[in-house]
Amino acid sequence: MTTRFEVPLDKIPNSGERAFLKVGDKTLALFNIATQFYAIDDSCPHQGASLFSGRLEGRVIQCCAHGLRFDLTNGCLVNSSQLKVATYPVEIVKEKVFIVMGSGENHG
Repeated sequence: MTTRFEVPLDKIPNSGERAFLKVGDKTLALFNIATQFYAIDDSCPHQGASLFSGRLEGRVIQCCAHGLRFDLTNGCLVNSSQLKVATYPVEIVKEKVFIVMGSGENHG
């Protein structure tokens, strides 16, 4: 089932910034890169470290724990398809930002 989570106005990141969101039992990181939004699970698929505070290079986030780098556009580990962080589509409707959950999640 697909659900849409409306991002509170005070949590919508400005361009070049990021926001930490709690949606149900999930923690997500929402990035605004050149006015394009990307939402990912906050935990690294390697050992669960937070990705929110990682170093951002373009559209690549680097995990603080072990330096793994993930492409925000598809969630894949850079130069590999072995590890993948869950990504969620982001929709912008008028002034509102929605994270679409449940449609694109991979369940192995």
